[in-house]
Amino acid sequence: MKLAVILVEPEYQMNIGFVARVMKNFGVRDLILVNPPEIKGEAYKFAMHARDVLENAKIMESLNDALAVVDLAVGTTSIVGKKYIPERAPLKPRDLKEKLREYPGRVGLFFGRESRGLDNRELELMDLTVTIPTSGAYPTMNLSHAVAVILYELYDESPCEVKRSLEPATWQEKEVLVRIWGELLEVLDYPKDPVRKEYFKIIFRRFLGRAFLYGREAHSIAGPLRKAVEELKRCRKC
Repeated sequence: MKLAVILVEPEYQMNIGFVARVMKNFGVRDLILVNPPEIKGEAYKFAMHARDVLENAKIMESLNDALAVVDLAVGTTSIVGKKYIPERAPLKPRDLKEKLREYPGRVGLFFGRESRGLDNRELELMDLTVTIPTSGAYPTMNLSHAVAVILYELYDESPCEVKRSLEPATWQEKEVLVRIWGELLEVLDYPKDPVRKEYFKIIFRRFLGRAFLYGREAHSIAGPLRKAVEELKRCRKC
């Protein structure tokens, strides 16, 4: 499993530095910063001996840019929602480790802003979400602490090499499936309520994330779905 830590619009130099330090503690070197402030001396001060992680960090302008470079997107949240808010129905870090144990692709761990985290719209784009169980008196952890807990749970000091006869489906390939699924719902006009249609799309995206599809499988599913949409459109014109 190849991990990338992705900080979405981080706000404080100190936390950026501490995150780099924690990453090096657990052997993770791929840091992506989405629309960050200018990295200054304070960040390097708190990174300590992980200065190289900061120096090699990739800067991206948007969340979609970061999603495009990972195969599986895992969003973090401290707020657990009800059953009708699937983006707020996260796994615990230990459960996430079990799901990712033999996953051969590149996993992006997305952490939101210190002030408000990732919003629902952003979490909807994730394949999976994860939360750290905390006291209800103060459920939100400091950014670098949250990164440390999750990387600790995922850390494996003796990782085994996984045979790669197939490449995992990329985020773009899975988004193609979600788009075709949305087209199918539109052609069927089901459900009629547009809010429920969006909910069905979110559920389908979650399903794809949990399935850990390979690229070949994604293309195999896309073909019949696309054909079904085309046939239904043709029948509507008859």
